[in-house]
Amino acid sequence: MPGFADLAMVNIDCADPVELAEFYGALLGWELAHSQPEYTMLANPARGGAPIGFGRVDGHRPAAWPDPDGSKQFHLDFYVDDVEQAVARAQELGAVRPDHQPSESWTVMLDPAGHPFCLCRR
Repeated sequence: MPGFADLAMVNIDCADPVELAEFYGALLGWELAHSQPEYTMLANPARGGAPIGFGRVDGHRPAAWPDPDGSKQFHLDFYVDDVEQAVARAQELGAVRPDHQPSESWTVMLDPAGHPFCLCRR
C-alpha cells in the first residue's frame, strides 16, 4: 500500500543548534542551508532529500546511554567504509565513544549534544 506522505525533514532537539549542525555537517559533508542560534538546518548538496534541522530547547537533556529504562528518543545510523577511521574522525569532531557497546557489528557514538548514533560498516 503506497504511503500518502513524504518525509519533509528530520528535526533534532538540542541545546546548541549551530554546534550540532556543524558536527553533522562535517560528518556527512552536508552544507548549512540556514543558521541562527535558535534553529539551524543542513541540506545534502549531492542527493537532495530530506534535510536535518536542529532546534534549540532550553534545558535540553540528552537521553542516557546505555539507558536501562529504554527511554532513548531516537538515533541515527550511518554507513561508513572503515568504522575505526570513522570513529576517530567523529571523535576529532567532538563525538564520544561510550564504553557500552552492544554489538561488534557497529559502534555507538554520542554526538556533542549527547545523542547516540551508530557507525555501521557499509
